[in-house]
Amino acid sequence: MTIVEVGPRDGLQNEPDVLPPNLRAELVERLVGAGIPAIEVASFVDPRRVPQMADAEEVVRAIDRAEGVVYAGLALNERGYERLVAAGLDEVRFAFGATESFNRRNQNASVDESAVAATRIVERARADGIRSAVTISVAFGCPFEGRVDESRVLQLAERVAAAGPDTLLLADTIGVATPRQVLHLIGSAAGIGRPIGGHFHNTRSTGYANAVAALEAGATVLDSSVGGLWGCPFAPRATGNIATEDLVYLLHGDGTDTGLDLEALIAVSQWLEELLGRRLEGLVYRAGSFPPP
Repeated sequence: MTIVEVGPRDGLQNEPDVLPPNLRAELVERLVGAGIPAIEVASFVDPRRVPQMADAEEVVRAIDRAEGVVYAGLALNERGYERLVAAGLDEVRFAFGATESFNRRNQNASVDESAVAATRIVERARADGIRSAVTISVAFGCPFEGRVDESRVLQLAERVAAAGPDTLLLADTIGVATPRQVLHLIGSAAGIGRPIGGHFHNTRSTGYANAVAALEAGATVLDSSVGGLWGCPFAPRATGNIATEDLVYLLHGDGTDTGLDLEALIAVSQWLEELLGRRLEGLVYRAGSFPPP
């Protein structure tokens, strides 16, 4: 099981303040220092739509990269993919929505158009010798269309999986899923034949239970965000991703060795709270680990 840290990208993209590239690079380095094995460092999208992700190449250049860590970035089209490859990242992550309403607002494209783009980027990544991951957003519920039909999500998953991404993730982008739903959908997707992951938000206090359910259903990758930093700016009323340190506390308590340093993660969130000037959504960084070190 691998925890992928998405705070420097998916988390910071919804912050009101735009952090300069050097501080975003420092956040990446601090998280890697806590043992993070894979991390989203930047988003290669139009800065006019997501100004928090401007200067992606400068962020990548500023990172003192550690051996053995997968440094990933988000690209939503082939131009973004080309920028990502030129920056020298190890993995491209592509995300698109399971519903027309969400995907139009998020990517200005139909679901079919985005599925075609996902397939093309996965194929290009394989040819270029880098990893690829595809996330199907709003897989459990859409802020504009309500519940999403499970068969629709599985059809999209099978279509994308045929291109051979290294990981296929299902995202509860607005935090409406419950563990039984996760067990069923992730379990069904696990039979497709590609490594399956989950991306959960804690909007309705089900995010951590859903993460555990995903692992039980066969997921081998979980996204999380330091301090529970926020996620998609195009998902109304959604709150933060599940917090990395909270997830690690839960998994360690249940006997799962994540390889991550919980105290170091707590220190990163404390540093980030001071940097952003506000209380973060995570709880463990405030309460501390138990028993205390």
